[in-house]
Amino acid sequence: MTTIAANLQAVRARIARAAEAAGRRAGDIVLVAVSKTFPAQRIAEAHAAGQSAFGENHVQEAVAKITALAALPIEWHFIGPIQSNKTGPIAEHFQWVHSVEREKIAVRLNEARPEGLPPLNVCIQVNVSGEHSKSGIAPGGEIELAEAIARLPRLRLRGLMAIPEPTPDVEFQRRRFALLRELKDKLAGRGYALDTLSMGMSDDLEAAIMEGATMVRIGTAIFGPRRKT
Repeated sequence: MTTIAANLQAVRARIARAAEAAGRRAGDIVLVAVSKTFPAQRIAEAHAAGQSAFGENHVQEAVAKITALAALPIEWHFIGPIQSNKTGPIAEHFQWVHSVEREKIAVRLNEARPEGLPPLNVCIQVNVSGEHSKSGIAPGGEIELAEAIARLPRLRLRGLMAIPEPTPDVEFQRRRFALLRELKDKLAGRGYALDTLSMGMSDDLEAAIMEGATMVRIGTAIFGPRRKT
């Protein structure tokens, strides 16, 4: 068994244990392997070990990998900040975008989504920690942005995403994730058919699952320490 295969097995076991502790089914939680900075060969290894969803946050790097691995049935997730001039290749090459935080970006993704593809699955990124260095709309702003996305036919709003500040305090982790869940529930109460909470990474996936995560984005625990970019 390769190191990546063993790491994936360990991560899946963590997800299963967390799901059981939360009274949930592990099968309801999607593992997105965050492969940014790692070469296409490493992604192919993970795919051979049964992983199908991968997350990237640098457009040029991601498109090169997507092209190189086009023969594999991979679901690609864009998880990083989005520049206006990068919306075209994102809309053309990805199935999911987790990091929509402005109406302008949503409009440009909608306009760039090719007609022959299904609507682009999107999540609104919320800055639940209020950090100036973090991307994401402030809590409360997701309502107006959801209304804007709902008017765009080439996008499908699936839910919310957050990247809270790192902390070893599990109860603090859970409070941040609980806030995102509450915001999603409020949107659902307004009639939005949302099914996705994208939250939780290598160091806090258990807390995220306890608070309802449906997608966890795991990089280091699968691929090892990230290479500097």
